[in-house]
Amino acid sequence: MTAAGTTRAFRVAYDGREYAGFQRQPRATTVEGTLLRALAKHGILDRGDGPTHATPPGYAAAGRTDAGVSAVAQTVAFEAPPWLTPRAFNGHLPGSVRVWAAADVRDGFHATHDAARRTYRYHLYAPAIGSETGDSLEETSADRPDDDGRQRSASQPDAVDDDRVRHALCRLSGRHDFHNLTSDDAGTVRDLTATATRTGDILVIEITADGFPRALVRRLVAAVRAVGRGQTEPSRIDRLLDSEPVPGELGVGPAPPEPLVLWDVGYKGVSFGVDREAAETARVTFGDRYRAARHAAAATGAIRDRIATGVEGGEE
Repeated sequence: MTAAGTTRAFRVAYDGREYAGFQRQPRATTVEGTLLRALAKHGILDRGDGPTHATPPGYAAAGRTDAGVSAVAQTVAFEAPPWLTPRAFNGHLPGSVRVWAAADVRDGFHATHDAARRTYRYHLYAPAIGSETGDSLEETSADRPDDDGRQRSASQPDAVDDDRVRHALCRLSGRHDFHNLTSDDAGTVRDLTATATRTGDILVIEITADGFPRALVRRLVAAVRAVGRGQTEPSRIDRLLDSEPVPGELGVGPAPPEPLVLWDVGYKGVSFGVDREAAETARVTFGDRYRAARHAAAATGAIRDRIATGVEGGEE
């Protein structure tokens, strides 16, 4: 085992789609288990059996992302030898997990407890109502104006009213008890900031807080999405923030995990230095993964269009 050095924090990016979450667990492939196996291969800790690896002295991670959730700034910290740069760390990591920045931190630093804020971004596919998108069809008799005169189309089931979304996010911002949007029994009071920015057909919902109860971000997105689509009234947000528990039929299930990214974790007095070679390799690697995902989406889109053509042409 290699002797430890100073405590160092590492920024870790990963594509969470192929992992059963961040936290190591028996008989499952996780991001944390992958990181610890890499450290074992580097000789920094004793080799164990999969996720049962020991951890280096002082080890902690900023958060425990769910299965399918990705990250660009997950942070792990532990006593590391001087030679363990992000570039060196990546030597035993798969392309789906890349370390790209690091910072030497004070003794006793704890990646979980010392985090001053955490930011998540949810990339929601949600064309603006009435917009012309590659997925929209020609207007049909099912199209109808909404109460405010805007066109709401049956051919745009994912379309949202941006103003309704932003008003809902504004109502959710501030200090609230989010017990109706999580399964946790404690730590549900949080001071939260939530905003939305449109990029084409994607509505990027950014949520920042000092910490997050279980599945809060995904349930919050699901609630806001329902308001934006007109599937529920804005007053539903007030009911979810009420001190009284909501009955089961009014509960909100979590939105899918894949569009969610742990975007940033902030620490007071800590400045991360980017390992430019490691960062460039990560950029190229994630670019390749992005193109592969786009190709797969193009194939499923082609299948959809072929079926639609057959239906419109009366093919049997």
